[in-house]
Amino acid sequence: MSSGSLAQRLAVAGSLPRLSVQDRAPVRIGALVPMSGGEEFWGRPGVEGCELWVDWINAHGGMMIGGRRHLVELTVYDSGDGPEATLEAARQMVETQRVRLVLTLGGSDMRLALPYLMQRRILTATLLPSDLSPDFPYLIAPAEVHPFFNVTGVDWLARNRPEARRVALCSQTDLLGLPSLATYRAAFDVAAREVVKEVLYDVGGADPAAIVAEMMSVSPDVLCWCSSNPQMIEEMTVAAFEAGFAGEILACTCDNYQQLIARTSPEFMERFTFQFPDFDDPELADTGFFFHRPKAFYDRYTERFPGHWTAVSWEYASILDLWHEAVETADSLTSVSVLAALKRGRRMPHAFGLATWWGMDVYGIDNALVGDWPVVAIRDGKARIQEFGSVLGWLEAHGARLMTELGALGQLWHQRDTPDLARAMARE
Repeated sequence: MSSGSLAQRLAVAGSLPRLSVQDRAPVRIGALVPMSGGEEFWGRPGVEGCELWVDWINAHGGMMIGGRRHLVELTVYDSGDGPEATLEAARQMVETQRVRLVLTLGGSDMRLALPYLMQRRILTATLLPSDLSPDFPYLIAPAEVHPFFNVTGVDWLARNRPEARRVALCSQTDLLGLPSLATYRAAFDVAAREVVKEVLYDVGGADPAAIVAEMMSVSPDVLCWCSSNPQMIEEMTVAAFEAGFAGEILACTCDNYQQLIARTSPEFMERFTFQFPDFDDPELADTGFFFHRPKAFYDRYTERFPGHWTAVSWEYASILDLWHEAVETADSLTSVSVLAALKRGRRMPHAFGLATWWGMDVYGIDNALVGDWPVVAIRDGKARIQEFGSVLGWLEAHGARLMTELGALGQLWHQRDTPDLARAMARE
């Protein structure tokens, strides 16, 4: 494997020659992600990262396939309008735009689109590995293995704050929240922490202050927001501050943490542990893995899209980088060839180091790329990586416990309903 894909090399040197591509068909990639509604914050920042990636490629002649360069086009459709509208958007991407790769957030809005994309053998990437199943052989999760990486935050907190033993947690009851709830339950049990309160809420109409009050009624040492959305995390964190909470806070993300510092205090936010770093973190400098210059990407992103950096800003771009190197290796755009190139040897560079294709026990297929993941805390007003934890090591040691919790919440692949794609398409 080469030491860096084309996009990586461009970010560092920007020195490849421009070749004429005027008469060649562009390579189209699709982003079918929420661009409106309650999940827009999981879609739009990631699309912005993709725009940077596409600009880098095209500024230096495009993608090399079969000895010729092709410009890259990004086509974006909103997946926030429900399963039927998302299915129609997928059809437009495939049948009109002829996309070669589809990037998705995943979840309930993709319930009909995913079977269609699999039927058409379109390589598709999700940020929610819980979408994976043996029924979806061309669906991969190469950027993150949400929510399993959250076990590293629990483990770090247990070792570094051993006095924090009583946990109150909350979670929304959707396809994002329930797998996260199961993961945190298993992780706290393994860490010998007592969950003294659980509050489950509907993402559409929850009262953050009321949730926090119920959680604090049992005097916990730790408040865990699980994988709540950024708006909920912000309001619950402020509510905890205003209620005088003096313990630890744990969550999957902490987007816009600078605003949270302003609304609470620097000292309060230093007790907040999460999982997504800024890419100018010193621990990512001079690395030998994805985005050889992560700070260059971060600096360009924050210059072009000031105030927009979130947990997903880099993730879709990271998928494009891995996909492009596989296209170069396979010298082909066909899904079968590219997937084979991605999975050759079962190990490959991931955003935070070498990772392994995994998932058979939980998803029925090894299409999730699992490696180390950072634990992040705020120090002197800036998000800083505290350590990299081994997600795969935890899963190998405690997978049975996790399976029990996932099964209890109906989150194993064989427990899901099979959508009636034929009926949905007949209504089109």
